[in-house]
Amino acid sequence: MWESRVEALLEEEKELFRASHRKSQQLHASAEKALIGGVPMPWMTRWPGPFPIYANRAEGGRLFDVDGNQYVDFALGDTGAMVGHAPDFLRDAIASQAKVAVTTMLPSQDATWVANELGRRFGLPRWQFALTATDANRFALRLARHLTGRSKILVFDWCYHGTVDETLATLDAEGRVIPRAGNIGPAVDPALTTAVVQFNDVAALERALGAGDIAAVLTEPALTNIGIVLPEPGFHQELRALTRRYGTLLIIDETHTMCAGPGGYTRAFGLEPDMITVGKAIAGGIPAAAYGVAEPWATELDRLMRDELIDVSGVGGTLAANAFATAAMRATLSSSLREEEFAISFALAKEWANGVAKVIASKSLPWSVQNLGSRSEYWFCPAPRNGSLAAAATNPALEAYFHLYALNRGVLLTPFHNMALLSPHHSTEDVALHSEIFSATVASLLD
Repeated sequence: MWESRVEALLEEEKELFRASHRKSQQLHASAEKALIGGVPMPWMTRWPGPFPIYANRAEGGRLFDVDGNQYVDFALGDTGAMVGHAPDFLRDAIASQAKVAVTTMLPSQDATWVANELGRRFGLPRWQFALTATDANRFALRLARHLTGRSKILVFDWCYHGTVDETLATLDAEGRVIPRAGNIGPAVDPALTTAVVQFNDVAALERALGAGDIAAVLTEPALTNIGIVLPEPGFHQELRALTRRYGTLLIIDETHTMCAGPGGYTRAFGLEPDMITVGKAIAGGIPAAAYGVAEPWATELDRLMRDELIDVSGVGGTLAANAFATAAMRATLSSSLREEEFAISFALAKEWANGVAKVIASKSLPWSVQNLGSRSEYWFCPAPRNGSLAAAATNPALEAYFHLYALNRGVLLTPFHNMALLSPHHSTEDVALHSEIFSATVASLLD
């Protein structure tokens, strides 16, 4: 069976990778002397291959590296480039804004336009800005603790909401809250700040909320950072009812699930959160994020935000909503991430998933594929119902082989997952190429 072959096949792919990425290897050797970990962001070590590729340029749904290799890019900057790389509207907007002002510590007209547009899309009336979705989540949690007078939050096992301390927690085999593996230097025992339950487990959710000390539930409407884990029928209705019953705020993190449409999963499925956080895609990859608040909380926070001590409140940031970022948000939201663009990317993502499913069925493999709007992903197991099952099903060697096999043949997938994000700049030919490569990868393991 394939288990005995994957390591040897992976070594063959690594040799092929080295032969076609000489310049990237040289650049990485220099970077290792200057950068901690050898890369500008630690997770960049997670790309397949013995060293990362170095990009030369990216356009639309394509990426070109310094060795002259071209790729169909289904990673799209881990959602940051959901609108495609370097679209004309964004290049024009940021070039124009850079000539006028980058940051002034003053409000801009674009900020008001963006807040109104986010309100129209997501249905929440009042908005504020941050530089990253991590900050938006951090600020939302801080505000939720203020509004409720409670100290703890609740997240779902194997969630990811950026580098927010309280969310880097998981459950051990006995069901105790512990720091998630890889959590560097946790400030306090996360059991003091955080309750953790399994996604889709309504009974466990009610038990945790019943303690009466949870300020907010922070969740993606469908898990994406442990792979795509979809909510079961009725789960969101129960989640909303329980949070209201126990006086807990519901914060929906749409940073990745904006792949579900112009107003994210919230608008597509009629959710009613107290707060929404969103980042990455809304400025086309320029650092920017936002959080929205429902009434009556928005009115109460409006009074708080006018306090003379707000500058040391732990909410905000000097460069949040800078003129450059707000111009990028306005350009992006006025020119893309609209119904017409999603109609194209949804169809492509379903076609991508169907291509994978046909191969899985033809080989009678116990694997699965999930689709969420313009995002699709395959699993080497039946579709998991929660983060714990998803984490247990990961197969690092097999995933590395599939990723590197695809990369060596001109297709980039999102690192950490077997996930593809489709944009209006991709084509049916791009999808067909992935289906062909996926089929060949499976054949190399089984034949």
